Amino acid sequence: MLIHDPERLARGERVLGAEFTAMHERVLAVTALTSRLNITPFEDEATKAALFEQILGRPLPAGVTIYPPFYTDHGLNLELAERVFVNQGCTFLDYAGIRLGRGVMIGPKATLITMSHPVDPGERREYLTGGPIDVAENVWIGAGATILPGVRIGRDAVIAAGAVVADDVPAASLVTGPKGAVHRSW
Repeated sequence: MLIHDPERLARGERVLGAEFTAMHERVLAVTALTSRLNITPFEDEATKAALFEQILGRPLPAGVTIYPPFYTDHGLNLELAERVFVNQGCTFLDYAGIRLGRGVMIGPKATLITMSHPVDPGERREYLTGGPIDVAENVWIGAGATILPGVRIGRDAVIAAGAVVADDVPAASLVTGPKGAVHRSW
């Protein structure tokens, strides 16, 4: 079964067994679709629209622009509001759910990731964890930024190019720089 309630992962539930198998099958199918999308001539709007409909499970909402190449692993848990703009080379791993509010703009090569593996090496291949990403209205995510599982970004916030966002972002704030810290070693 595929997740239809992304909040499950936010509550700490895990993806394993039959659900992981179904997820893997969807990843293979969507990878084939995005491969076709990414070699479709830019001016072939009809083919791009048909491929996005298969990827998302519904037509691309009116007023939404996504420039290929575009990569996603699931597609069905990607919620796009009006006037969303996604530039070239973006990757959305949306299995746990990504919601982009009205007027969100995303720069080239940005990455939004909703799934993760446990830190413990003994558990890394046993299950997946994650959480939905919720981006409020009028947010600008700069080129090459990375948004990690479970992050909520408040209205009118700006995520600077190259920033790595692991924590929630308050409304009308600016996030800059990479986030990296050694917490412990094995």
